[in-house]
Amino acid sequence: MDYQQKLAEKLTILNERGNGVLIRMNYIKKSCADPKTRLPLLTEKATEPAIKYINKKFPNIDFRGNIQHLTSIQRQKSEVLAATASYYDSFLDVIEFRDHVYELLNTIDACQCFFDILINFDFTKSYLDLITTYTSVIITLSRIDDKKALVGLFNCAHEMTNGSSDPSYPRLGQMFVEYEHPWKKLTEEFGPHTRSVTAALLSLRMVYPRRNLPAEQWRSAQLLSLLSAPAAMLDPACCDTMACEYLSMEVMERWIIIGFLLCHTSLNTNQASQELWKMALRSGLVLTLTRDEVLNIHKVSEELFDSFKGYSKRVADIKECREHVIVNGGALHRERRQFLRGALKELFKVLEDEPGLLGPKALFVFMALSFSRDEVLWLVRHSENMPKIKTPEDYIDNQMAELLFYMEKLRGLMKKYYLVVQRYHVQYLSQFDALVLNDTIQNMYVCPEEESVLMSSFVSTLSALSVKQVENKEEFDLRGLRLDWLRLQAYASVNKAPLPLKDYPDLAKVMNVIQFHTRMVDSLEELLQETSEMSILCFYPRVFEKMFIQSSEMMTMKRYLMAFPIACSHFSLCGHPLCPEETGSMEKRSLRLCVTFLEQIAKLTSSVVLEICAEQCNLNDQLQPKHCAESISAARHRKQKKPLPKKGEVQKEKPGAESMRKDRIIVTNMDKLHMMLTELCSTYSLCTDFVVFDHIVVPTEFLVSHLETRLSEIIVRMANYNQATQEIARPSELLAGVRAYTASLHSLSCYINVDVTRLVKNVLLQQTQPLDPRGGQTITTIYTNWFLESLLRQASNSLIVHCPTMHCFVNQTTDNDPLFRAEEFSDISELQALAELIGAYGLKFLSDNLIWHITSQVSELKKMVIENMDVLVQMKNNFDKPEEMANLKKRLTGGENVLKRMTIVGVILSFRAMAQDSLKDILRKHCPYMMGPIEYLRDFITPEVDIKVTLSIFELASAAGLRCDIDPALVTAIGSMQTDNTSIDEEYKLSCLLLVYIAVSLPTLTLDPNSSYSREHGGHNNNIHCLAKAINQLAAAMFTVQNKNIEQHLKEFLLMASSTLLQLGQNVERIESKNRESVYLLLHMIVEESPFLSQDMLESCFPYVLLRNAYREVYRAFIVTLG
Repeated sequence: MDYQQKLAEKLTILNERGNGVLIRMNYIKKSCADPKTRLPLLTEKATEPAIKYINKKFPNIDFRGNIQHLTSIQRQKSEVLAATASYYDSFLDVIEFRDHVYELLNTIDACQCFFDILINFDFTKSYLDLITTYTSVIITLSRIDDKKALVGLFNCAHEMTNGSSDPSYPRLGQMFVEYEHPWKKLTEEFGPHTRSVTAALLSLRMVYPRRNLPAEQWRSAQLLSLLSAPAAMLDPACCDTMACEYLSMEVMERWIIIGFLLCHTSLNTNQASQELWKMALRSGLVLTLTRDEVLNIHKVSEELFDSFKGYSKRVADIKECREHVIVNGGALHRERRQFLRGALKELFKVLEDEPGLLGPKALFVFMALSFSRDEVLWLVRHSENMPKIKTPEDYIDNQMAELLFYMEKLRGLMKKYYLVVQRYHVQYLSQFDALVLNDTIQNMYVCPEEESVLMSSFVSTLSALSVKQVENKEEFDLRGLRLDWLRLQAYASVNKAPLPLKDYPDLAKVMNVIQFHTRMVDSLEELLQETSEMSILCFYPRVFEKMFIQSSEMMTMKRYLMAFPIACSHFSLCGHPLCPEETGSMEKRSLRLCVTFLEQIAKLTSSVVLEICAEQCNLNDQLQPKHCAESISAARHRKQKKPLPKKGEVQKEKPGAESMRKDRIIVTNMDKLHMMLTELCSTYSLCTDFVVFDHIVVPTEFLVSHLETRLSEIIVRMANYNQATQEIARPSELLAGVRAYTASLHSLSCYINVDVTRLVKNVLLQQTQPLDPRGGQTITTIYTNWFLESLLRQASNSLIVHCPTMHCFVNQTTDNDPLFRAEEFSDISELQALAELIGAYGLKFLSDNLIWHITSQVSELKKMVIENMDVLVQMKNNFDKPEEMANLKKRLTGGENVLKRMTIVGVILSFRAMAQDSLKDILRKHCPYMMGPIEYLRDFITPEVDIKVTLSIFELASAAGLRCDIDPALVTAIGSMQTDNTSIDEEYKLSCLLLVYIAVSLPTLTLDPNSSYSREHGGHNNNIHCLAKAINQLAAAMFTVQNKNIEQHLKEFLLMASSTLLQLGQNVERIESKNRESVYLLLHMIVEESPFLSQDMLESCFPYVLLRNAYREVYRAFIVTLG
């Protein structure tokens, strides 16, 4: 008969079901209370009268007689039915659960079951769990404010749709009414079960007081210490009450408080019950029902006992216990946490050093985790529900990170050495436990058949275990054995059982030990979850974040901060299949908390790293050549024995003085920063990655992301660009700063596994683009704008001169001081530094901007050609007739403007060529094996090759900084200028006439006093020497677009330019021919610059003697010294 009751199976199933129903009720309560998730029906104005009517008349609602109140439901009955169906079904689950619980509790009472946590642990635990779960379901249900409205709306819509009420509605309505005052009703229900409940609770007398000790007694007993008895270190940690050792204190307190509230009569009749109850009341102020739903134990107990006669002493006890908690509770638990921090650290260090001890001492780990979890959860729920006390600091723990950290470390150690633990316990079970169990069975004087079969199966199952199974990585499943043991507990705990378990405590002790050992073999993960999962923190986000902030403010806690985000990986463990809707919100909350913590840790770490980098950058800056002038001056003064500086003057320290220290005790700022960096980097050692709701989280990636963002901002800030004053740092200075930062960042890889090279490459690659990933300006944009707006704009006005001799731009000598020295920003070293910083991509962006300015000048030149087209056509046909040319020249307008615009084009192209050369030099240094093939490919191009192939190869070469006969970027830009309105022939005509325009305008250059040639600069003072580059590159690009012969048209230009310049010699006015020789040199420069013209061509149309005399004339002003 007792075997047919299936008490063990029913307890297991109902506990699982009850947890799901409880979570479901809590979810409904929270969703109805939150305006964001509340059912729209409950907030709509149209349904407000119906809801008021339902709440007023519930449960006896006349759905037909008062139709005027329910018209809104009538109009949308199908929508109401669909919206409230899931809520209605959930409330029906409560009724179903309640019915099964009633039935089982009555069966247990009828069987007069025996309960003792020390003997039939699983049976007693399941029984007490069922009582507290059932009570929590009812209490949570009673706290749902909208339950009547939801059920009433469903039934109303159901009756309107089907013509009759739902069959379950009367029972559901009756249950809601009965549980208006849940505790009163529950105490009535549990009156008949008082004997069983009290017996089960009183079995905790040996367990609960032993666990509920102050930290002083833990410390004196050297709890959790493996070093307290070195001789017994290898002995297995074993006792008669294995499972009780890591049983949660919170669970026991919930059993005691709720159990004695339901079965309160024993408090007046049994002194032991009263002492146990008072001890639980002194442990805290609130108990968790589920999630963040709590029970204010003193308030509820006082209100309930006030309604009963003869409980005045118990009410006084409650008040006394509450005062005791308020005065002593916070300090007691603070000391416990302080003790556990040290105990866990010591335990972890020993086990990390000797992981083989995890086998015999596994119980210590689970005890440590369970004790710590209890203290964390106590603080969390009391911090959220903190009473008004004089010492609120007892409820604040700024060292919580350390406790969480070592809990995670112990969890990680158990998972890492799982096979060690498994191997040890497989051997223990098969070679010791099986033998002890067999001996125990043999010594039993009564052993019925059913029990005999079960116990024989235990022995055979354990004896069959072997180490080979571990070595072969076979999966173990001993859940059947544990369930059979639970069945046996149920069979042997009923009254008049053939095998009364209370008469065979030795069997119970052996089996309880075996049960723990089997869990070490096949369900270690479950046991870790049971003793250390922190999913409750998901439902207290404010407290959780506050704990993180408090810990992050302490220097010594920074190394433990990673425990907070890793705790978020536990949150996925608390879901239940009965409430899948909860998973989405939990996932969002978990990821938000996890990301927030990791962002904060990364922010702290990156700030320290970059502060160290900034300090190193400052030290590096002191070694720059620009700071050596003072040292040279001081050395010169010493040599000349000049008077020493006065006492009031502060002598500047030499670089390196910061490293000199007389006493190691003196702590510098850098020492503090490095110490903080060490602490912060230590926290990343906890794990390389973890999973939060199927999302793989890599903590170091957050750090890399922060460093990328901050480093990008710092590089831009180091450029010191001021748009108003056009001030900017020299590229070489910025490059030195970047290199100093990079060198310092590489030291980070000594602390933590971060790919600093990848980090720096990513940042610098971002800086080669016009905008960074966040839409901010980069140094590419900044330097492009500066060179265009400052340097080249002044160069176009001849305030700055292109200097071919020194390969840079230089300032013209003027009365006003220049804003900057052009050569300090445009010489070879500076442009090479710029190429290092912004790379090929950045220089392409710079080049594209330069080309845009060129095309804008070309479009203006075309407009001028169109305005003078008739005159230019005649000049082209009559260039060898001086008299007609002189007349036509008078009709030509804008000659100076044409040359001015062409000079601007030339200046831009000259600067672009310098930048390209710098890029070539840098690429040759970084990737010589790539540059060689590109150069060979460019050199193999001949005029016979198809122009498309030629341009594609030239584009490759140009991107690598190599000079090409035809500029592909210029070709593309000029080609895109052609519109549908103009034909190719018209464009060709304009190109030819533009060259004519330039050629016939050259003599006007002699009128400009700045057209003089400077031997020092290797060019003219008004940059007209840049015309050579402009004419050659522009002509090559234009005629390439039009598919014409470049060489032929440049020869024609040379012939026309020579003719017009030769006519200068016939002019007798000295003013006009003042700079004639300097202008003559332009022809030589054009030929020198051109890959299509030769000196032979020039000599055929312009006498070489004139060039020789021109050079002699312009060089005459300079003194030549030899040796």
